[in-house]
Amino acid sequence: MQYRIRYTPGAQKDMEQVWYGVLEASGSTEIADRYVDDFADKIAEKKKYPETGSPLYYRGLVTGFYSLNFKAYKAFYRIKEPYIEVIRILLAKSDYMKTIFGEED
Repeated sequence: MQYRIRYTPGAQKDMEQVWYGVLEASGSTEIADRYVDDFADKIAEKKKYPETGSPLYYRGLVTGFYSLNFKAYKAFYRIKEPYIEVIRILLAKSDYMKTIFGEED
């Protein structure tokens, strides 16, 4: 089965922030476009085998979320047949557990 990719509004906003962050760092819309396109392609690679992402555990429990790394960012998603729902895209160095689950680990 090949899944479709669906971005939540939060993930769409996050991806916009990624674009602006790359634009600010590089000064180039072309580089920002390519970065976001490459990131989206990396996420799209999960269409066929979504379980190949890294399972996300919280307080020792399976959460049903997966993550994938792309350069300085992490995309978080869950499998909801027939699609993969990308819920957030965050800096890997951020406190993403607090952002996703609303409290500190």
